Amino acid sequence: MLTNSNELLSPLTLAQLLLARGDLVAIPTETVYGLAANALNAQAVAKIFEVKKRPTFDPLIVHTYSVEQLARYAHSIPDEAYKLAEVLMPGALTLLLPKQAHIPDIVTAGLPTVGLRIPKHPLALELLHGLDFPLAAPSANPFGYISPTTAEHVRAQLGDAIAMVLDGGACSIGIESTIVGFPNGEPTILRFGGISLEEIESILGMVVKTFTHSVSNPSAPGMLASHYAPKKPFYVTTSGNLEAFSKGFLQKYAPEKIGVLAFEAGLAHIPAENQLILSPTADLNEAAQQLFGAMRRLDNLPVRIILAEFVPQNGLGRAINDRLQRASV
Repeated sequence: MLTNSNELLSPLTLAQLLLARGDLVAIPTETVYGLAANALNAQAVAKIFEVKKRPTFDPLIVHTYSVEQLARYAHSIPDEAYKLAEVLMPGALTLLLPKQAHIPDIVTAGLPTVGLRIPKHPLALELLHGLDFPLAAPSANPFGYISPTTAEHVRAQLGDAIAMVLDGGACSIGIESTIVGFPNGEPTILRFGGISLEEIESILGMVVKTFTHSVSNPSAPGMLASHYAPKKPFYVTTSGNLEAFSKGFLQKYAPEKIGVLAFEAGLAHIPAENQLILSPTADLNEAAQQLFGAMRRLDNLPVRIILAEFVPQNGLGRAINDRLQRASV
């Protein structure tokens, strides 16, 4: 610990002191909890990869507190990026931009671009305002596992491996940020997330390209093919096909050994205690907020497999379906 009187420090002040000395602190955002380190301290950032067991070829997102700060960490920022930033930042948007030279290569996996985001969570913003450096902060979970949306999730996964968890309550969005890059000067969604394609197109007044292929050598955070996965086998089917899909597994598994992640209605032939419904009212925003927590609860049940269904492919449904696809076997 820093002093013999840390109990007199507020959690926010303690988090700032720990980050300033190069420690890792889990922080709340409106999307998911992040595992934060001083983004300008390469040794501190290396601890993120060590604790998460994250491959160093997978770049990190850098968090700051204002649109004006973007030019400190990126250059040649397109007009379209500022247009999005003025409306959607703070918020669940990450802009992939040419990086300034003082951003360490370990943050960007040696790439010439850096993902920049301004979180909307009030505690995260207050934390960042009190620091003279930005924070690199991927999701605060072991690499490839379900992202955490509460402080309890972080403690259960990382425990004593990090200096502190700054508890800011449950995440209000519950799914990671949308990443927009500008390859060849064209606004392109590189990862679906908490801001919908429709909203981005409305702000820019143009059709926006999407890059939906997961890759083994990512150009932006969160693009790997396998990610967000429970420990148990996770199978996903088309929207509305969950009942027929599940019956195909009954030849091998007893009903009480099957977990179900449904969009708006459960299944009569599977025990109710083994089923979680993302949104009984078919609200995609509610479904996104519930997704990772529901996956985690099912993973902790005494079931052998988990079955899920895709949701409608619009709004936040694209981000939900992206996570379901990459969690599946």
